[in-house]
Amino acid sequence: MSKTIIGKSIVIDGEISGDEALLVQGTVKGKIVLKEDLVIEGSAQIEADIEADTATISGQVTGNISAATKVDIRSDARMIGDVRSPRITIADGATFKGNVDMDV
Repeated sequence: MSKTIIGKSIVIDGEISGDEALLVQGTVKGKIVLKEDLVIEGSAQIEADIEADTATISGQVTGNISAATKVDIRSDARMIGDVRSPRITIADGATFKGNVDMDV
C-alpha cells in the first residue's frame, strides 16, 4: 500500500481526496476524503472535516471525523469536533470536545 506524506512545512488550503493512505505532519485547512487510512502526527494542525477508512489522530484537529472502520485519538491529540465511527478509542491524556456517534 502506498502512502502520501504531507511534510511539516507544507500548508494545504483546499480539499484532499484519494485512494491512498495519507500521513499528515503539516497544516491542512478544508476537507480530507480518503478511501484508505489517515494518520495525523503530533506536529500537524488540521482545520478540516475528515472522511477515511481509519483515522489515527495526534496533533491538533478542528473538524468532524467520519471513519468507516475506526478512529483512534491518541494521548497527544487536541480534538474539537464530532466523531462518527463504529470503533472509537480516546487515550488517557487526549483533549476532546465534541460528540461521539458509534451507530454507523
